[in-house]
Amino acid sequence: MADPLHTIMVERLGCRWPIIQTAMGWVAEPSLVIGSSNAGAFGFLGAAVMTPDEAREKLLQVRRGTDRPFGVNFHSFQPGANEIVDLIIENKEQVRAVSFGRGPDAKMIGRFKDAGILCVPTVGAVKHAQKMVQLGVDMVNVQGGEGGGHTGSVATTVLLPQVLDAVDVPVIASGGFADGRGLAAALAYGAVGIAMGTRFLLTQESPVPESTKGEYLKASTDGIVVTTKLDGIPQRMVRSKAMERIERSGPLGMWLRAFESGRQMKAQTGASWLQLIKSARGMTAHGAMPLKQAIMAANMPMMIQKAVVDGDVENGVMATGVVGGRVSDVPTCQELVDRIVAEAHDRLAALASLASTPSQSAAGAQRAAGV
Repeated sequence: MADPLHTIMVERLGCRWPIIQTAMGWVAEPSLVIGSSNAGAFGFLGAAVMTPDEAREKLLQVRRGTDRPFGVNFHSFQPGANEIVDLIIENKEQVRAVSFGRGPDAKMIGRFKDAGILCVPTVGAVKHAQKMVQLGVDMVNVQGGEGGGHTGSVATTVLLPQVLDAVDVPVIASGGFADGRGLAAALAYGAVGIAMGTRFLLTQESPVPESTKGEYLKASTDGIVVTTKLDGIPQRMVRSKAMERIERSGPLGMWLRAFESGRQMKAQTGASWLQLIKSARGMTAHGAMPLKQAIMAANMPMMIQKAVVDGDVENGVMATGVVGGRVSDVPTCQELVDRIVAEAHDRLAALASLASTPSQSAAGAQRAAGV
């Protein structure tokens, strides 16, 4: 009998199980991509916060650590984006897919398709899914409002079936998933797999400092909030001292934070102020935003970096999905994937047994009729 977890996503991406480790900036580093891919999931390298030189070295690190296929995430408006696209195509023997938000045009998507690399964008609205399909993508990852970082307002349980009804490409579900029950539910909706960020952040292979992981584990579901104070766009974060200071800050504080983040990003990437502003406008609303918001959007990763790289939770912010409020352990990637797969098989088997066993009332009716 065919394994219900052997979906078209598994066939196309070349992974063992229909589970994606998403490309969180500063977190989806080689160690996590190697761990998740070797465990049977499909890992994405988070190159959206990397320079081309960093991306080149980290692509090599992943290839040295696993012979499994993996993916790369990038933003088409980030400094050095064209070079990163070239790097991805140069590594097409093992890079099976790219992920991104809005940005790449049909020409860029065509380059990937010509190289045999699948395009799997993340979308948060039906219209965005439809637009991506029109541009020629291969699959879409639908992130409901429960997801971490930049997020929408429509819950996964509503958005997922909407997108499934609206597009004719395979759909992956994300936003609120952490276990095998969620995987079974996503498949029942018609998705071909799930994508998880927060759950993979809290694994042993995740490069996040142990002190920061501890803060994530302490977070309850009511301690995870959505704010627009970081860059003017709704983002889901762990409530922390830094978040409280940001929430209390006025316009001047937001300007100062934007300038400081921009200065740090400029020093790290070597980009000019003009390049950073152009990058910000392109990555968010295609230029339709105030200068302050544009700078903050482009440099938001610097605030996340403080917490997830430096371990400075006093001054950094921690993106998370709501599901982080019920995560209570830090397993290895292998332990996590094995557990999810076992739970999903159990739930799907239980559902199958319900379908094949007459209900008590039906059985009683049959006995009364002498059947």
